[in-house]
Amino acid sequence: MHRTQIYLEDSQYEMLRARARHEGTSLAAVIRKILNDYLGGDRSRKDSDDFRAVIGIGEGDGSRVAENYEDYLYGADS
Repeated sequence: MHRTQIYLEDSQYEMLRARARHEGTSLAAVIRKILNDYLGGDRSRKDSDDFRAVIGIGEGDGSRVAENYEDYLYGADS
């Protein structure tokens, strides 16, 4: 990781600071995330996609849930 210094407009700084507070993270982390999103992401991290992070967390026998989704959502008696 490299340390760098940038100049921000007051409004940019305030928006970034508010976002960092909202996300509970540092200003630097917010800037890195924005840059990764803008530049095409960090391709070295496979778990950077929130959707992909949930793949494989479930249990089951591999049956096709989509075919009988109503049974799983509302119960087999519906």
